[in-house]
Amino acid sequence: MINNNHGNDIILIVDDEMIVRRLLHQKLANEGYECLEASSADEALSLIRDNPDIALVISDMKMPGKTGIELLAEIKTHYADIGVIMATAVTETATAIECMKQGAYDYLTKPFKLDEVVFSVWRALEKRRLQLENREYRRNLEDKVEVQAEKIRSSFFNSITSLAYALDAKDGYTAGHSQRVSEMAVGIAIEMGLPSTLIEQIRLAGLVHDIGKIGIDGNVLHKPGILTQEERDEMEKHPGIGERILKPVVDDVEILAMVRNHHERWDGAGYPDKLAGESIPLGARIMALADTFDAMTSERPYRAAKSVDFAMDEIRRCSGTQFDLAVAEAFFQARHVITQAMSTGT
Repeated sequence: MINNNHGNDIILIVDDEMIVRRLLHQKLANEGYECLEASSADEALSLIRDNPDIALVISDMKMPGKTGIELLAEIKTHYADIGVIMATAVTETATAIECMKQGAYDYLTKPFKLDEVVFSVWRALEKRRLQLENREYRRNLEDKVEVQAEKIRSSFFNSITSLAYALDAKDGYTAGHSQRVSEMAVGIAIEMGLPSTLIEQIRLAGLVHDIGKIGIDGNVLHKPGILTQEERDEMEKHPGIGERILKPVVDDVEILAMVRNHHERWDGAGYPDKLAGESIPLGARIMALADTFDAMTSERPYRAAKSVDFAMDEIRRCSGTQFDLAVAEAFFQARHVITQAMSTGT
């Protein structure tokens, strides 16, 4: 007797001859296996549907109705984890070998040598067990790798967000800017009825939208007067720099696009890609308005903060040229959220 440790594994014996089924059933039961019997392919398929613990099918090749080959094809298509051993007459060996090419584990020739049957069954179940264990191992490994990768991405993103906050804090003129832009943009997105996934992307992009300013010369970044054209060209590099900083750790193309395109204009006169209209990602259109509003109502090295009413009038005046009209309308509707955001982090 071969020891088997296959738990609730069940063997289904399929043959139109009852004496053959009984012979195999008795021998395998004596070896410790639980067995079911079917006299046709259709009956076998019905039993398989009702018994998810069936691990192995021993099927005759020739039966009334569907043949064993047809049964094998259905099992491999719909129940790929079930092993199949084909039983055939000696003269049909070539056909049996073809069945193995189609997914059968083994074949047995009639009349059976019962010890060979037992060994073939044991070998098929062992092969099946190893395949299932390897697949489960790979799945668990993939899950663990993905979890670890997500932890690393999250850690990097949190570090970058913290750095953005630190940059804000160092500059008295932009303290709290990223947080306020994020909250204003979320307020606009909610007013527009955008899906929660996109709103979360907008929130995260808002927190890091100016991270590219790390790569801008501090003399340009904090210049108290009007920028020269050369200095303006330098400043306009920051969205692209921000995208490059985030790309290794943020695998969300929507967030990256918002960071890159938050200085584009509806009329195509923005930067860095001169996008216009709806070719600008919606999140970037929202970010552009929130960013501009906060910039106008904040103290800057080159001018004092403008009043909320002045900024509102400017947003209205520039709607349809600098800003998306639909985004501007949502902005005015969400004014209470905007006012609340202004008081955050200041």
